[in-house]
Amino acid sequence: MALVLKLLLKKNRVEMAVPTNKLLERVLDYAALKQKVISQNIANAGTVNYKRKDVEFRATYSNAIKSLEAKHIGNIGGNQKTLQTEIKVVTDNSKNYDSGFNNVDVNKEMADMAQNTILFRFAARKLNGYFKTLQNVISGGKK
Repeated sequence: MALVLKLLLKKNRVEMAVPTNKLLERVLDYAALKQKVISQNIANAGTVNYKRKDVEFRATYSNAIKSLEAKHIGNIGGNQKTLQTEIKVVTDNSKNYDSGFNNVDVNKEMADMAQNTILFRFAARKLNGYFKTLQNVISGGKK
């Protein structure tokens, strides 16, 4: 997930095609859902035959191929790209029952929770910085 965020932020910084705030909003949505799913996994660690769940975050640029084709053809205004994100909960159907009950590893879930907390805090701080900058611009630099 961290690699995906780095690549998206790097791509966003270079092309400025997708507003950073929209991307960070989606990262916050992802982190909030992931926190709920991890909590459910930990709560059901002793439940027989419980299948752990995880959250997938996919982000793709729609119209990327079309915009490249438009640039080659010379179509003006065809270079707009939009970020399509998909966040969904998936069930882990692996048969790795280390606990004897199910496929939940509490230590892994706690590590995932710590990593997710860091991701959430990062995105929240970046989004907060974005809005502080926006507020500063609107007020004309006056504090």
